[in-house]
Amino acid sequence: MSATSEHYVIAENEAEAIWFLGTLATVKAAATQTGGALSIVEFTHPPGFAVPPHIHHTTDEGFYVLEGAMRGSCGDQTWHAESGSFVWLPRGIPHSYAVDGDETLRSLAITLPAGFERFVAEAGEPAQERTLPPPGEPDIEKLNAAAAKVGIEHLGPPEQ
Repeated sequence: MSATSEHYVIAENEAEAIWFLGTLATVKAAATQTGGALSIVEFTHPPGFAVPPHIHHTTDEGFYVLEGAMRGSCGDQTWHAESGSFVWLPRGIPHSYAVDGDETLRSLAITLPAGFERFVAEAGEPAQERTLPPPGEPDIEKLNAAAAKVGIEHLGPPEQ
C-alpha cells in the first residue's frame, strides 16, 4: 500500500464499468487512486441476486445501501438493511448477502484496504453499456482464480 494519494474527482460516466456476476459494477475508488487505502464499487443488483457464503481473509467490507434492500449473514448473525443503512462485515468472518424483495438493489461496497476492485475487474468483463448485463452463467473457475488472488474464499453455493 502506498503511503500517499492525490485528490481526484470522478464523474459517473468516467468510472470503470464492469459486468460482474449478473450485476453492473462501477469503480468509484481504486487502489491506484487512494494509495491502497480503500476501494469503493457501486453495484446495481437485480432482484433475486445472491452471493455465496465467503470469507475475506485480508479486507474488511462495508455496504451502504443507496436503493432497495439487502439481507445477509455474518458469522451466526443475520441482518437486513434498507436504503440509508450501513453494514459492516469484518475480515475473517464468513458472510453472504442477497437482494431482499422485488426491487433492484444499488449499494456501495467499501473495502479496506483496497484491492476488491481488482477482483471485480478480473472476474468480470468490461460493461458494453451502463445497464445490467444480459443473463448468463458465471464462470466459476475464473471467479475462484480471481478471488484467490485477493484473499477471498468461497464456501458454497449462494443462499436463496
